[in-house]
Amino acid sequence: MTREQPSESSAALDLMVEDLIVTESFLIKGKVEGKFTRLVKTLEDDSRDFVVVSGATMIDLLHGEVIKTPRVHVNMREVLFAHELVDGGSDFYQKRLSTDAGVERVRIRVFFHGPVNIEVAGRIRPRAYEAGLQARSFFVMDECEVRGLDLEEIPELGILAKLPYTIVHAARVSYLYDFS
Repeated sequence: MTREQPSESSAALDLMVEDLIVTESFLIKGKVEGKFTRLVKTLEDDSRDFVVVSGATMIDLLHGEVIKTPRVHVNMREVLFAHELVDGGSDFYQKRLSTDAGVERVRIRVFFHGPVNIEVAGRIRPRAYEAGLQARSFFVMDECEVRGLDLEEIPELGILAKLPYTIVHAARVSYLYDFS
């Protein structure tokens, strides 16, 4: 019995999924390259026009078609929201400090308009979506629930049903409800 050695491109697809990125058209699962801190800091890097995802699995949000590729470059303007499945920054205590800082979170619902209308509901720090207040283009939403996707018809999207948090691209939000 002979075993074939995996090619360089197929070996890249076997990387562990660490990150999720959602665009108007795709859920992209893989590992963001050049991420040495938390994903939100990597996304906030002003010098980036593209975020590179290794071992990428791209799931079409409308039809469920699955595309696997060793690497994909995602234009930063296309990112709606993201999630870090594995904390590569190893800053558990920093994360706990930021969530336990005593600031009461407010309920919010954000909507993205596109080929698939997506809603993300959850909790944020008050007015975190106001980029001018914090000089940031992304904000973190906790206790998230993603709606608008056909999770029964496209089971690969099920990972988005309930996320502990998402990193939302404020400039891509079409409209929002702030319940504070």
